[in-house]
Amino acid sequence: MTDISSKTLLTEGAIWKKMILFALPLFFGNLFQQLYNTADSLIVGNFLGSNALAAVTSSGSLIFLLVGFFNGIAIGAGVVIARYYGARNIEMLHKAIHTTVGFGIVSGVLLTIFGIWFTPHVLIWMKTPSDVLPESITYFRIYFLGSLAFVLYNNFVGILQSVGDSRHPLYYLIFSSVVNIVLDLLFVGVFHLGVGSAAAATVISQFVSAALCLYHLTRKCPAEYRVSLRRIHLNRFMLRQIIRNGLPAGIQNSVISIANVVIQSNINRFGKIAVAGCGSYSKIEGFAFLPVTCFSMALTTFVSQNLGAGKYDRVKKGARFGLTCGALLSELIGVAIYFFGPSLVALFNSDPSVIAYGVKQAHIVTLFYFLLAFSHCMAGLLRGAGKSSVPMLVMLICWCVIRVSYTTVIVRFFPVIESVLWAYPLTWSLSSVAFGCYYLKSDLYHIHKNGS
Repeated sequence: MTDISSKTLLTEGAIWKKMILFALPLFFGNLFQQLYNTADSLIVGNFLGSNALAAVTSSGSLIFLLVGFFNGIAIGAGVVIARYYGARNIEMLHKAIHTTVGFGIVSGVLLTIFGIWFTPHVLIWMKTPSDVLPESITYFRIYFLGSLAFVLYNNFVGILQSVGDSRHPLYYLIFSSVVNIVLDLLFVGVFHLGVGSAAAATVISQFVSAALCLYHLTRKCPAEYRVSLRRIHLNRFMLRQIIRNGLPAGIQNSVISIANVVIQSNINRFGKIAVAGCGSYSKIEGFAFLPVTCFSMALTTFVSQNLGAGKYDRVKKGARFGLTCGALLSELIGVAIYFFGPSLVALFNSDPSVIAYGVKQAHIVTLFYFLLAFSHCMAGLLRGAGKSSVPMLVMLICWCVIRVSYTTVIVRFFPVIESVLWAYPLTWSLSSVAFGCYYLKSDLYHIHKNGS
């Protein structure tokens, strides 16, 4: 045991100030991440047309299906690291960090191999329109060539955020986002190399961001959580902790993605215009997801560190603040998208039919964003408390079993796209009720209520 600088600790100081200062870089980092992801669609849609746009946007759920599992494990690693950091246990902190990096290397290699092989099979299963399929396969296969960089980057960012450093990931993400956009414009707009070059730009940018994070962790970080390449290994005890905390989140991510793949396959039935319109909307929705992500991640780190330090009342006050901010900010963005939907979708493609589909989805789901935010923030809170199996079960039931069952049944009786799109707000509502009931009955709520 030894002392750690209080600069990045979330166990001391005003709760609202610490959480906001931690969440703001996460917000801007996720904003640039979204710009990073949206650049392909904007540039491809404007330079290469609706077919290419449909190829790029048709299967975002495919990406999350394959990378979501490993991201979940990274969340578990972050919980373990934050707990040891909050407890100021340097020896175990080092073991957790180096095991996380080692696991990321193995995971990235496996994901590369599996993603390249799995892509065409899933795209065919999703009933991707035949005139879009070849370009979709090209795009996603090249995208998965960057899996190692993507997984390692998320692990590196997870390490930094777990010790309270959300600023440096922001700096590196801004730089790599600029690289991605410049390369997109160069490859697609100037050289007209097609959708594969847009994926290549993303892969290059991912390697840039991962390299910058690795340089910081090995050269610039304080000794307490600095990475040494020679110490990277898989410690059995630490790996078991990481998997125990992260496996439920990984399973949750993958299972939800499978459900969303089913939803996307139903959207694909309505043709490439529907795919392009709903795909364009999904890129816009990513911006509404920003406060969801940043406060969910902030809650995980805040709760982990403070539980490690034994500051239980602080955990509850921080939980209330994070849940409120996440839901409120998400709904404000949702209202803006509701009213400005036509102009926003038109940024991707000016075809009136494409715009109509995107606006249709916006008008169905945006006013329910506060439920999406509440569910994700509750999941982040419970993961930080070491209860990661609870959000896994809630989302498995609500966002997978019920969502898929609803979609499978409803399209038989009401074969219109609106029936498919209502699956999202309906299942967000159910998960929010389930999380709310669990929270009110949990020991976390009663610790806060009793002030002990």
